[in-house]
Amino acid sequence: QVQLVESGGGLVQHGGSLTLSCAASGSILSIGAMGWYRQAPGKQRELVAVITSGGSTNYADTVKGRFTISADNAKGRVYLQMRSLKPEDTAVYYCNADVLAHFGSEYQAYWGQGTQVTVSS
Repeated sequence: QVQLVESGGGLVQHGGSLTLSCAASGSILSIGAMGWYRQAPGKQRELVAVITSGGSTNYADTVKGRFTISADNAKGRVYLQMRSLKPEDTAVYYCNADVLAHFGSEYQAYWGQGTQVTVSS
């Protein structure tokens, strides 16, 4: 079984910074892309940032220039450094990873349980 565990969420003031971490564990042969998604109350889950195993990154327009994603695929860790936070960044942030768990299987997407980020105005 594969588990993703996020940490680093919390309450921060407008303009502040937070860094989220996610650690993958369990039956893992290889990790492909890793990313962060978020879901605000009453809204659909949306992509925040993704990083491929080769290091290519992609960001939502709303966070470009403020958020930075990084990863250590060998250790199964992905990070999201968030700066200049705004109240509209308030959401539950979820870690996602494409994991190859067994020889002969295919990459499957796994999700963490989420961590709350609240930005006060």
